Amino acid sequence: MASAQHTISHRSMLIAGFSTVVEWYDFTLYIYVATIISRVMFGGGEGSLAAVLAGFAISYLMRPLGALAMGHYGDRHGRRSAMLLSMAVMTAAMLGCALLPTHAQIGPAAGFLLLALRCVMAFAVGGEYTGVVAYLIEGAGPNRRGLITSCASAASEIGALLAVGVAALTTWALPAETLDAWGWRIPFFVGAALAGGVLLARASMDESPEFERHRAAGTVPKAPLRHALQHERIGIIRGFSISALGSISYYVGITYVPAFLASVGAVGEGTALTLSTVAAFVVIAVTPLVGALSDQIGRRPVLIGIALACAAGPITLFALMAHGGIWPALFGAVLLAALGGAWSAVGAVATAEQFSGQARLSGLALGVTSATAVFGGLTPLVAQMLLEGTHWPAVPGAMIAVVALAILPVLWRIPETAPRQSWTAEPQPI
Repeated sequence: MASAQHTISHRSMLIAGFSTVVEWYDFTLYIYVATIISRVMFGGGEGSLAAVLAGFAISYLMRPLGALAMGHYGDRHGRRSAMLLSMAVMTAAMLGCALLPTHAQIGPAAGFLLLALRCVMAFAVGGEYTGVVAYLIEGAGPNRRGLITSCASAASEIGALLAVGVAALTTWALPAETLDAWGWRIPFFVGAALAGGVLLARASMDESPEFERHRAAGTVPKAPLRHALQHERIGIIRGFSISALGSISYYVGITYVPAFLASVGAVGEGTALTLSTVAAFVVIAVTPLVGALSDQIGRRPVLIGIALACAAGPITLFALMAHGGIWPALFGAVLLAALGGAWSAVGAVATAEQFSGQARLSGLALGVTSATAVFGGLTPLVAQMLLEGTHWPAVPGAMIAVVALAILPVLWRIPETAPRQSWTAEPQPI
């Protein structure tokens, strides 16, 4: 469904792909410095850390709203314009966080201001995903869309690792009193500088040839969201389904694993976090390989194969991790990370290919980002509650399996969008 025209320069593609590093650094940094923020911005009393974590959850809900707003803007005014706007907002929000007065200076207002800026950040990040994915598949060569889009997905993991590294280095290098006085600002200034650099680089990017074609033909819709709801409904259902498994396999199968291992007493907290770091490197390695594979054999068989693996594997892996030691925990964490990374690799390009260029960003916002809101940030909490209520260690894997089985009928009917198969195939009814 995407145009085969390819006029975007390699430089523009690199800028777009690199921006996912910055996007995920800025978004995840907050959670890695949560304990410091609880002292500096919320006073450090009882409930301070809970307030920080609640702020993360609340801000997460802003992502779908940002995707809808930025998606509408990008479908009306161009991918480049939307990406400039979202990165400008991210830069301002990150700089604002770095310059905020502390709880010691203005009292509880400091925490409220921080949460407000976090919501602004999440709003901008929601628009980033739709803009970058659409830009990459519309500018990539027809036979390389899977590889290029998956590399951008892998780059987001690099951003998360960078956030961990900068936060850890700052904490290690400064004494506690200096860290609380001003050192906590350093990771936020780094994020603002990175975002500002990407913003300047994006100013010279090419516009998407797909959008330029629609603008020249006068076929850019005046109301992209309405156009998507009227003409892209099947694509929205498919995008929601693909993203549902992608979200739960990432947030339960990767993000939640350290908390799970510590909760069931399989390994200590430090070891659990080390295993999580190993898992992140596995995601980075697996993602481009699976993206390239989907270019060669098609999106549909890769999607179905990984979904079947998600239906069969995670239950066993979570049970294994709970009753073993460090090596079973490592084995389970690595395989779960491989499944999550593999799905992310093909899911990003497959969802974007479900929509026409007229309303691709709006379609992604309605389908993909809404699924992320439902199956993303809240699912680790649900997994922990079910684990505590049932005392069945495999219950997080069962959650992934249920979603995988539920979307298999959709995947079975999905048309092939890889160019080697039937790039021009019309969508079939579900």
